[in-house]
Amino acid sequence: MTDPTARARPRLPWAMFVLPAAAGVPAGILWWLLAPGGLNLITRDPALGDGAHPQVWLPRDLTLAGLLVFAGCLLAVFLTDKKRQDPQLSLLMGLAGGLCGALLAWQAGVLTARLFGPAVDATANASIAFSLRALPVLLLWPAATAVSVFVLELMHLLGKKDDGGPEGRGTLRLGP
Repeated sequence: MTDPTARARPRLPWAMFVLPAAAGVPAGILWWLLAPGGLNLITRDPALGDGAHPQVWLPRDLTLAGLLVFAGCLLAVFLTDKKRQDPQLSLLMGLAGGLCGALLAWQAGVLTARLFGPAVDATANASIAFSLRALPVLLLWPAATAVSVFVLELMHLLGKKDDGGPEGRGTLRLGP
């Protein structure tokens, strides 16, 4: 029997973990579509279409970095929703989901390149194949989420009056 006076455990917000993690797969495919060394839809420059040229490696990593930062900022908008039952737990689940999403994006991009890209001889250097050279890029999704949540919450707090009511739109009181 259940004790009605016992405190119910809060339910984990699994959607805040599963959705960012699952979003990593299309982000990885998009990375391969846009990045130099992949399908290269951003520049369409044939010189940047081959991973054998070292000048391709940095833009390839930066393309994934930009996608992950965008995904982190977008996730932060959903995490700052005021209707959440347990916002701290939602934030932790969102950060973990963002990290898993970044890992999945990396692996999905590499797998997409192997399946749909041309065969590559990477015996001279592993970076010739579509890959990620700077692994710390994977931390950008949770980092962008954390910073964006902080900024959005700070903006929300600065927009309130001392009595708890919202101030007029567009005004920010810094002094007395």
